Amino acid sequence: MKQSSSPTSLTSSELATQPACWRRAAEAAVRAAGLPLPGERVAVTGCGTSWFMAQAYAALREAAGQGETDAFASSEFPAARLDGRYDRVVAITRSGTTTEVLRLLDALPGTTLAVTADPGTPVKDAADGLAVLDWADEESVVQTRFATTALAFLRAGLEAHGPLPAGVRTVAEAAAQAEEAVAEPLPPEVLGAEQWTFLGAGWAYGLAQEAALKMREAAGAWTEAYPAMEYRHGPVAIAAPSRVTWAFGPLPAGLAESVTDAGGTFLGAESRDPMADLVRAQRLAVAVAQARGLDPDRPRNLTRSVILAG
Repeated sequence: MKQSSSPTSLTSSELATQPACWRRAAEAAVRAAGLPLPGERVAVTGCGTSWFMAQAYAALREAAGQGETDAFASSEFPAARLDGRYDRVVAITRSGTTTEVLRLLDALPGTTLAVTADPGTPVKDAADGLAVLDWADEESVVQTRFATTALAFLRAGLEAHGPLPAGVRTVAEAAAQAEEAVAEPLPPEVLGAEQWTFLGAGWAYGLAQEAALKMREAAGAWTEAYPAMEYRHGPVAIAAPSRVTWAFGPLPAGLAESVTDAGGTFLGAESRDPMADLVRAQRLAVAVAQARGLDPDRPRNLTRSVILAG
């Protein structure tokens, strides 16, 4: 498959603005109120893409030694933990209208912070505090820049309180690498594959799950995601010609060889920040969608926000 010559989609235009959005998020985090403080026990929640950003942040915060941090899909937040055992709960919600998020925030005692793109929605009354990233809002159904900007904002909050784990770059460094990811050509063998599996370890696992979701949402593609060390415990069985295994961040020894020995294509970029590498996966989702005659701006069966009856 060649690089798409289709007209630029709205999704493509929005995802290309991520480096600038991340830089602005890092500036906003310096003066933001309500971000988790070192030592607090924190839960992070959201739905869909926002849940995967919550997973990434939770793993990164705990690895940084800033406090116990859990991540839950809002619909699966354990009822036994609605007892105030968390010092702070952070909810990520682009629209501010997602039913499961609003119901959870209404039920939670204690301090809650909502990271949102729209301060005029019901989340303003459901959460104790708001972090408004309205400059990263999107018209497209499929989330790209808001989700990563929310993660950049939370990640910059960690930077403000101490060093990040070894090997984890600053948001400024990630933004510089994302500029390269926006511009460089995608490998032809990755564009032309029939199946894609995304892998990541630690905080990069949430990003791997998000990459797979983008491919499913925009292109209706067969994609999977796993923790990197779990890949050889079964999923490697589907590695084969015309199938891609894409790893975010550091690679377990021998993993690439396991894929190539099976005839599959392996893609890894250990020198690139996983959040910046996610930009490439977003671009891949758009390109595959257009090659299949699909409109990435109007994904099948999806709406911009899930609002449940009753």
